[in-house]
Amino acid sequence: MSRLAISGITAAVVSLLAILSPHTVAAQGPALPEPTIVLVHGAFAESASWNGVARKLLTQGYAVVAAANPLRGVKPDSEYVASIVAAIKGPVVLVGHSYGGTIISNAASTNGNVKALVFVAGFAPEAGESAADLAARFPGGTLGETLVPVALPDGGKDLYIDQGKFHAQFAADVPEAEARLMAATQRPVVEAALSEASATAAWKSIPSWFIFGDLDKNIPVGAHTFMAKRADARRTVVVKGASHVVMVSHADAVAKIIAEAAAESQR
Repeated sequence: MSRLAISGITAAVVSLLAILSPHTVAAQGPALPEPTIVLVHGAFAESASWNGVARKLLTQGYAVVAAANPLRGVKPDSEYVASIVAAIKGPVVLVGHSYGGTIISNAASTNGNVKALVFVAGFAPEAGESAADLAARFPGGTLGETLVPVALPDGGKDLYIDQGKFHAQFAADVPEAEARLMAATQRPVVEAALSEASATAAWKSIPSWFIFGDLDKNIPVGAHTFMAKRADARRTVVVKGASHVVMVSHADAVAKIIAEAAAESQR
């Protein structure tokens, strides 16, 4: 076959691939880069709590990072997550569960590439507010009576949820065997972190989405509703029958709202 013929075939194949490619440069202009999804767990959980959500997002083609939140204090935890975000090239959607919501709101304030915030049963404090402030402001939370303190060498305390109470308090809609494993692998939070005030409120300037369960016993539903309304949430999803770990028990719904936030962040 002549070089001319081969050249013609190659050109035809390239043209066909250009037509079929979802990232073709068309009349709309060049395709925007997909945002990276950064998932930040909260107290009494760990990064594996995002496994179900991460699996679904990876299947959709998103780059995903499940950060190992140190749970040592709002300032150091926020700085740690901010360093992860700063190392990512391109847009980022920050997702925070529980206390992790406070962390994403602070971490986002120093990174211009954060295009959306998703609060998954998460705190969204105003500057000067703490997680403890918000949880105590509304009735229905029962976390305090389940906590077990462990003394630290520096005089502080780590807090765990009593393993015998973990299922009912934290993960009531998760199968018992899975909840027992979660209880055994829970990460403690230093007590002072829950009363440490947030330095900023990135949800005031960054579009935000909220999803939570109506049977959350860690953060009262009234607090969730208040925070979502105050943040002028783009969308708020209340999952019927869901516990505090809605990302574990309803990974589909959580992945869906994260994907929605990611899609809107590209517009």
